[in-house]
Amino acid sequence: MTLAELDPESRNLIDGELAEASNGATFENVNPATEEVLGVCADGTKDDMEAAIAAARRAFDETGWSTDPAFRRTCLTQLAEALQGAKETLRSLVVHEAGSPVVLTYAVQTDTYVDAMPYWAELAGSYPYEQAMSDIEFVGRTHRRVLRREAVGVVGAITPWNFPLYLNLCKLGPALAAGNTVVLKPAPDTPWCATILGRIVAEQTDIPPGVFNVVASSDHGVGEILATDPRVDLVTFTGSTATGRRVMECASSTVKKVFLELGGKSANIILDDIDLEIPLAAVGTTCVHGGQGCAIPTRLLVPRSRYDEALELSKAAFEKVSYGDPTNPANLQGPQISRRQQERVLSYIEKGKQEGARLLTGGGVPAHLPQGFYVEPTLFADVDPDSTIAQEEIFGPVLCVIPFEDDDDAVRIANNSIYGLSGAISSGSEERAMAVARRIRTGTLAINGGQWFSVETPFGGYRQSGVGRENGVLGFEEYLETKVMGLPKK
Repeated sequence: MTLAELDPESRNLIDGELAEASNGATFENVNPATEEVLGVCADGTKDDMEAAIAAARRAFDETGWSTDPAFRRTCLTQLAEALQGAKETLRSLVVHEAGSPVVLTYAVQTDTYVDAMPYWAELAGSYPYEQAMSDIEFVGRTHRRVLRREAVGVVGAITPWNFPLYLNLCKLGPALAAGNTVVLKPAPDTPWCATILGRIVAEQTDIPPGVFNVVASSDHGVGEILATDPRVDLVTFTGSTATGRRVMECASSTVKKVFLELGGKSANIILDDIDLEIPLAAVGTTCVHGGQGCAIPTRLLVPRSRYDEALELSKAAFEKVSYGDPTNPANLQGPQISRRQQERVLSYIEKGKQEGARLLTGGGVPAHLPQGFYVEPTLFADVDPDSTIAQEEIFGPVLCVIPFEDDDDAVRIANNSIYGLSGAISSGSEERAMAVARRIRTGTLAINGGQWFSVETPFGGYRQSGVGRENGVLGFEEYLETKVMGLPKK
């Protein structure tokens, strides 16, 4: 696909204007499936970020954006309609700069969240920002109370490269709907999925200048300013737990609100009362999008009494995984995002072998894909629950098979993690599956293949998988402050 056909936006959006970097610098945007340079993007500077924050602060403090929910609903409806019109362009951008299999763009990568934008427009206008509470008696008088929810202020949004369009939209949607102004700093691996939103907002909506800003940059220090600047009231970050810790540390200097969606090492628990072929036929989904998803179950827990059977079925499923060119609808697995990420995944595979895990299939760079940052679908057996590959987030097409003795043992192994983001349980008895699910310390669980994901579903994790919830009313309320007013009752 040519650059003209992709129709990218290379400029940042600052205070309503599409602009090059203040020093004129650009950085390259590379297609991870081909290693070809797609084009360039404005390489935002610290001065650009300062200007964006100043614009967002001014727009929040000096315009009626935060206090006019009807206007916000109108503007977000315009945005929703514009995104629908740009859907095919957005789809192509996600495939080419993120390396996402095109089939995923018809779900969460593109369509799911583009189609969900009217939800935020409607919530902007319908949410009960002010509610009466019950009366109270105090010092011989009756008092009434009013609970009011107000926008936090300036939101700094830092997003990753794995689901770039989805994550950009699921931050700007509720943040803007709630009345905040936003500065978006996307990952340098996928800048165009953010900068095109800047163009759409500037050219196709009535969103006032400064309400939404985009600063793409190859310098991660530019994004860090959002966490330290006192003019920013909330920072929302999706990415690795290690970086999330850094964001939280930086934000502590101004005691700003922090909202984090971080890593995971989710467990897929197969209980012994089910036909193993049913759940294990799907374990290859660990490799979807190169395994680059925080909620993907990357630990497979199977009953020791049926261990050999489980390994045979899992190996067969992995050897059927279709991977390669992400523009081919038959492929569920594309490349890793970069050479660095490819090498990181391969290093974890070597670590697994060194620590005694048994490699059943995969483990290297596919010989038939010399171009692009690919890793073979990789399956390990005999994995120690405490080993590196069972404890650390690999973010690649790697699945660890771990045997368990009984339900209690399965729960113990599943909870043996610093993470608690997602997971799955399969059983012939829904009652038994639910009993186990209630003991797993994690934010979401799929029971017998049940789906939980939607724009209305609060998503987030326990422990070091994050702070707060994204999506749904709970996600909307992350972007609101709470005020209570007491008045004497007449």
